[in-house]
Amino acid sequence: MTTDNKRRKVGAYVGIGANLGDPVAQVHSAREALQRHPDLRETAFSSLYRSAPMGPSDQPDYVNAVMAIETALTPRELLRVLQKVEAVHGRVRSGKRWGPRTLDLDLLLYGEDVIETDELRVPHPGMGDREFVLFPLLEIAPELIIPGRGALRDLIATCPRRGASLTVLDDA
Repeated sequence: MTTDNKRRKVGAYVGIGANLGDPVAQVHSAREALQRHPDLRETAFSSLYRSAPMGPSDQPDYVNAVMAIETALTPRELLRVLQKVEAVHGRVRSGKRWGPRTLDLDLLLYGEDVIETDELRVPHPGMGDREFVLFPLLEIAPELIIPGRGALRDLIATCPRRGASLTVLDDA
């Protein structure tokens, strides 16, 4: 993080998911790692949700949540922080899309910015099709407007449902 204290603070949302090892513990551990980061401040955290995997069905269900943060980090700096937390939690990027993972941290939104680079796309391009992102997001930010896409509630109304694949975990 830069020592420039005049950087604007931005609200951002991070999707957290895991389906290997102890996914509930992985999500909690990732949350704690982000809470400890000196340049991030948690402003809200959703319930934990269990969901069927999007990709190959021969893998365990996922545990997902969304964390709202405030930060003065740039989007690229924030992405690096998220990737470092993933690596510490055993995330190996194999190139296999939608495969099982110890931890997946996605930068869903960064203020009202729309970012299109080779390494980062915000708003997250798949979020409108992912009930395991939209419902936790609705829980913590029901009036949210997604830049370039409209109201969160409208996205939920058109989000493909994968049956009874999304459940809130009570004891998490």
